[in-house]
Amino acid sequence: MRKKIAIPVDQNHILDGHFGHCQYFSLLTLDDQQIVEEETVTPPPHEPGLLPKWLAQQGVTDVLAGGMGQKAIEIFKYNDVNVFVGAPKLPARELTKGFLDGTISFTTNYCDH
Repeated sequence: MRKKIAIPVDQNHILDGHFGHCQYFSLLTLDDQQIVEEETVTPPPHEPGLLPKWLAQQGVTDVLAGGMGQKAIEIFKYNDVNVFVGAPKLPARELTKGFLDGTISFTTNYCDH
């Protein structure tokens, strides 16, 4: 099964804890649980509700994030994108591998808006 995972990251490709104001997104394309492509993209300027729609248009199927506002989560759900919040601060590739093999834990969403 083909998936595309989006992770908000900083300049070092480590999870950025605040989804809506990240510098970049790592987009990892998976085919049968294997990473087959990875790209780093710069998001459009922050505007409430824009990033979930933009990422859905990029073909994203899943988002791994630290914290995210409830409105963004709702927009992702509306666009059939799965959201996992409370991710640990790890490099994007390591986070994705841990997500795939079930070795990382997602904790509480630490965004309160």
